[in-house]
Amino acid sequence: MNSDTAGAKRVRVVLADDEAMIRAGVRAILATDPGIEVVAEAGDGHEAVELVRAHRPRVALLDIRMPRLDGLAAAAEIRRVVPDTATIMLTTFGEDDHVARALGHGASGFLLKAGDPRELISGVHAVADGGAYLSPTVARRVIELGAGRLARRPVARDRTAGLTEREREVLALVGAGLSNAEIARRLHLVEGTVKSYLTSIFTRLDVRNRVQAAILAYEAGLVDG
Repeated sequence: MNSDTAGAKRVRVVLADDEAMIRAGVRAILATDPGIEVVAEAGDGHEAVELVRAHRPRVALLDIRMPRLDGLAAAAEIRRVVPDTATIMLTTFGEDDHVARALGHGASGFLLKAGDPRELISGVHAVADGGAYLSPTVARRVIELGAGRLARRPVARDRTAGLTEREREVLALVGAGLSNAEIARRLHLVEGTVKSYLTSIFTRLDVRNRVQAAILAYEAGLVDG
């Protein structure tokens, strides 16, 4: 599906979901991209952690709800034992509380199981390149979370108002799921400068990771969708 990745090193993925049919469907979608290789599958969170430890993939795709060890706990353990493996959470409608909790667990992406298959492939590549990826549907659901579903845009705009114009541009591209290298190319910067901007942005906005920054970009209206 992505011809540009055919000659490049494949993104190695461990896939974890307790439903065999879901795993088969996700594997089939990923198999259409020559730049992605599913190296192992797990039926529960504990097995997923062990397979990540054994295979050292670039990305772990984790169902949020799994037996023995749920996706959130598995993501936290993977971050501890194999920090170079990025995690993407697979979610369904009605799991808002889980998605909200996952924001604080270092996940790099959120994808809807019933979403556009192209989002799955785009998400894996974005996260593998060091970016964050939010399915637009999931992003909208996360933005709506909160007591009374109060309007969050004015608050988000106030939080981002102190950023420089360039920092706002970088934040918007983080929200769009671009990696540091892609942001550098888009803004005609060197990658080290992008990293410096991100360090400043995270500090000034008091966010812990790219996904939290991406959510704030959505809330502030910096990203379409």
